Amino acid sequence: MPGHYFRATLGLACGDWPVGRQREDNHRMATATLPADSPDARRYNRLRRWLGFADFVLGLALLVILLATGWNSSLRDLAYRAAFQVYFLALTFYVLALLLLSKLLGLGLDYYGFRLEHRYNLSNQKPRAWLWDETKGFLVGFVLAAIAVDLLYLIIRDFPQQWWLIAWAVFLILFVLLAQLAPVILFPVFYKFEPLADEELKSRLVRLSERAGTRVRGVYKWNLSEKSKKANAALTGLGSTRRIILADTLLDNYSADEIEAVLAHELGHHVHRHIAKSIALQAVTTFIGFWAANWALHYSVDRLHLFVTLSDFANLPLLGLVITLLSFLLMPAMNAFSRHNERQADRYAFRSIASIDPFISSMNKLAEQNLAERTPSKLVEWLFHSHPAISRRVEAAKAWARIHQEAKAAS
Repeated sequence: MPGHYFRATLGLACGDWPVGRQREDNHRMATATLPADSPDARRYNRLRRWLGFADFVLGLALLVILLATGWNSSLRDLAYRAAFQVYFLALTFYVLALLLLSKLLGLGLDYYGFRLEHRYNLSNQKPRAWLWDETKGFLVGFVLAAIAVDLLYLIIRDFPQQWWLIAWAVFLILFVLLAQLAPVILFPVFYKFEPLADEELKSRLVRLSERAGTRVRGVYKWNLSEKSKKANAALTGLGSTRRIILADTLLDNYSADEIEAVLAHELGHHVHRHIAKSIALQAVTTFIGFWAANWALHYSVDRLHLFVTLSDFANLPLLGLVITLLSFLLMPAMNAFSRHNERQADRYAFRSIASIDPFISSMNKLAEQNLAERTPSKLVEWLFHSHPAISRRVEAAKAWARIHQEAKAAS
């Protein structure tokens, strides 16, 4: 659960290199020098995909069953009685009941995911600590969901015709605010952070950040090894909360050059304004989502007469169903956008580091340490991956180095 609060930060991709047959030849050469995916890596990633798919189907089934059986209305009536007919208190109880149902139904899958990490020797976490993290994750999720849903239905009650436009603007602001506050409020709930003690590495990374035109407010060691054996790093936060976080599993196993290569990629996102572009894309997708939700609510009230008013919060599962289906349909396009951003960030990293070798070695280490697939199928990459395959990342790095060496030799 807590791992979901962190974006996978080490996606590195191919750039604007020769196309057609030359690109295919380069790809074959690059993949030929890469270690083949082990049976464990293929099996682990396949099980993770099936686990995610099962979780999606289970959540979708719960929403459909609630609406088809009328249990959503029965649950609303119970919430009203428990809240002594106080609307927003009843709405909060309703959110709690839905989250509890979802959590109980998905607990088996959550536990299987926990055991899966241990089966492949990727986790250090004990069952008690995992259960405590699941509890904290549920409580944090409930608080955030209760605030968001109460605010949503306040807007629906006061502005029944324009609610979706107003909610769209309000939730965009909340999205930006959460991105700014997450590093100082949410992340420490699940992980321990401390200022990086290595002053030489810290100065090196700060200088790299300054050359990229961003000012970080600190460099922190992220004690990831308490839970996981995987490695990660990130440039998180906005404005006054912008900071570099480096997992201790990264600091212990990677050279300073390799860590600099990893961070250079992250800084590429800043240089290419990917945060602003992602917010703009979020604005478009949430606009579509709120429009679709408004249409579905009006259709259910005006045509199907399933609810008396738009503010009848028994329709919350319907809103959830619309958003879930829309997110599923948009996922390939969102992943494609993300992979494009990762390619741009890669090219910035290539230009920013003295040698391409630490970049390549860090990619190979990460693939080994995180049990990643180096060469997933094109369909799997297109559907599920927000970062291009490691084989393509290494191909891009080698192609960049080769082209620039040839250009230097020619000059």
